[in-house]
Amino acid sequence: MSNNNSNSGFAFIAGILVGAAVGAIGGLLFAPESGEETRKKLAEKSKDLADDIYDRFDDLKESLTNALEDVKQGTTDVLEDVKKGTAEAIEDVKKTTAKK
Repeated sequence: MSNNNSNSGFAFIAGILVGAAVGAIGGLLFAPESGEETRKKLAEKSKDLADDIYDRFDDLKESLTNALEDVKQGTTDVLEDVKKGTAEAIEDVKKTTAKK
């Protein structure tokens, strides 16, 4: 279920970024400026958009890394509990068998 939510979040962010890019490009293309000025603005906007995408990707990567670490820690904790419970069960069986 959480995988579906993360895909929805990614699609939402991608939609916002694409919409912002289309809007910025459209605004620049219809602005009453020279071609050189328009190209400079397009280059600046493209760089800003790329930087924003990289920042968001880094945030997503960090979130996924943290989630993976949490899963690893939870798995380690469960395995330790299973080992401890198994050892205790074995000791109980040995004690019960020794009394007979």
